[in-house]
Amino acid sequence: MVILEQADWKARKLSHMRSVDNWVTPRLTRRARQEKHPVDDFLFEYYPFSAAKLRTWHPGFTNALQADSDDFEEFDPDVYSFDNGTIRLSPSWISQRTQTIANSLTLLSATHNRPAKTGCFGLHEWAMVLNQDTIRHSDFQLRLSQTEIAHTIDEVGLRCTHFDAFRFFTADARPLNPVQLTRNDQVAFEQPGCLHANMDLYKHAMLLAPLVGSELVRECFQLAKDIRLVDMQVAPYELSAIGVQPIRVETQTGRQEYAEKQRSFTSRAHTLRTSLIAHCEGIR
Repeated sequence: MVILEQADWKARKLSHMRSVDNWVTPRLTRRARQEKHPVDDFLFEYYPFSAAKLRTWHPGFTNALQADSDDFEEFDPDVYSFDNGTIRLSPSWISQRTQTIANSLTLLSATHNRPAKTGCFGLHEWAMVLNQDTIRHSDFQLRLSQTEIAHTIDEVGLRCTHFDAFRFFTADARPLNPVQLTRNDQVAFEQPGCLHANMDLYKHAMLLAPLVGSELVRECFQLAKDIRLVDMQVAPYELSAIGVQPIRVETQTGRQEYAEKQRSFTSRAHTLRTSLIAHCEGIR
């Protein structure tokens, strides 16, 4: 356990809030104007974590804070305890989340120990609009016809391993996937080359934020944000109006570009997943 001096942790807290505000402020501004952004809003809408939760600073369970009673008013008493001039993560918070920690550790470890697959070419978004008159991002048009979308899916094939993408496939697309995934299959099929599995590191980090600390949360958010951009670049939507230029995975060149980015994300995610696993194992 490292005890951080008062000036040190307060500076870290302020730095965290300033960093996060670069993501949060545009989101809140758009929401006030009732504007939508299918890339930058995704992490705030798909994952159940508010901007306020992302702004909340957590030192992580390996750190305690030198503090006075006034400082403790800034912390949630259901999460932290204050004793003898020190703030630290409450043992009761950890004990109440034993199952959550165990579930995250099981999924993270299974994914970590599996070889990465990079042959899906981001066609999950294509499978979510195949043969549909009504599309998910209805404020935008498709950049390809349904005939072109079907042709690419037939030519390349669907290879989705992530249930939370597969569950949004259209009725016509679902039978084309080699595995008919269910929630119970997640531990068996999740693999570290999957963009969505790597975005989900943010979910695990936020669920365990008091345990893992806000620095790791920010790194996971940044990775998820970068992945979401590529996720929508390969989607069959016309998004140039909001500055999103397509990666044309309907071509061999586009598929090669996507696979290179996928491998880069896999490497970044490996480091973060390793850290999340270590934090989960560290409290056992």
